[in-house]
Amino acid sequence: MKYVCEMLQIDFPIIQGGMGNISNAQLTSAVSEAGGLGTIGCGTMSPNEVEEIILQTKKMTKKNFAINIAINVSPFTEELINLVIKHNVPVVSLSAGNPVPYITKLHEHGVTVIALVASVKHAHKAEAAGVDILVAEGFEAAGINSTLELTTFTLIPQIVKNVKVPVIAAGGIGDGKGLAAALMLGASGVQIGTRLIATKEAPFHEVYKESLVNASDTETIIVGRSVGMIRRMLKTPYSIKLDQREKEGMTRAQYGELTTEKKHVRGAIEGDMENGFINSGQVAGLIDHIPSVKELIESMMSEASIQINKSKNDIDFIVERIKTK
Repeated sequence: MKYVCEMLQIDFPIIQGGMGNISNAQLTSAVSEAGGLGTIGCGTMSPNEVEEIILQTKKMTKKNFAINIAINVSPFTEELINLVIKHNVPVVSLSAGNPVPYITKLHEHGVTVIALVASVKHAHKAEAAGVDILVAEGFEAAGINSTLELTTFTLIPQIVKNVKVPVIAAGGIGDGKGLAAALMLGASGVQIGTRLIATKEAPFHEVYKESLVNASDTETIIVGRSVGMIRRMLKTPYSIKLDQREKEGMTRAQYGELTTEKKHVRGAIEGDMENGFINSGQVAGLIDHIPSVKELIESMMSEASIQINKSKNDIDFIVERIKTK
């Protein structure tokens, strides 16, 4: 944990997940200002759009932040890599594709490289290519997901066991207990996304935020299995209709048209739940209020500390019982 914080020059081992085309300077800078690592997700945005967010973020914080490039999602991957170098962005996370072709170039310009992985095999390849940090994301996560469907609780210890670089846990984490659990599994920190949507600084539609606050433990839905393009959404009129259409049969191209970033923006920013979708991880069931980003991050650190100390006391008790047998 300490090593990751020092490498990323952050106070707390909490990273913001990439949020595609709904990314913005407000939330990114708020996470960095609160001691975590804010992240601008590029999604399918043009380099000009991303550059504008980078410049806005730099005006709002002097602290480190990252750029997330979803390699096979963005049609501008090469241009975005050059944009990172142009603006001296210190950290890049690479997801949804092969990070290998970009690592050397980023390292030559002093950029710390994070790679998102969903299996031990992927982790091995990324580590061999020279990434600095791995984010291992379980199937509980929001948005585009791995077809391998490994859960966070099983994925993290297996990857930690098989690599030497630091591993960040993602998927299903939204409070201090989740942070503590990730650390106990061997992770060096966590990446969170859904929980940050329901914060005061997040400039998303109130319908989105309130939907997360009111969500139950079974409120998310998986779409895209039939076409090999899995995404986890919150249950809304749109996602339920999409699920039904998929069951009736659709092509990969038809599915792609119904899950574009334009549809994402329509739901998340405009609050139109009939004609757009909102992503959500299974952690939605844990969300019951809308704090500031600072309050959220500090409460996670405090709760994690309490939980770890409590667990230590419980383990000490067990050990003493064993000794007396």
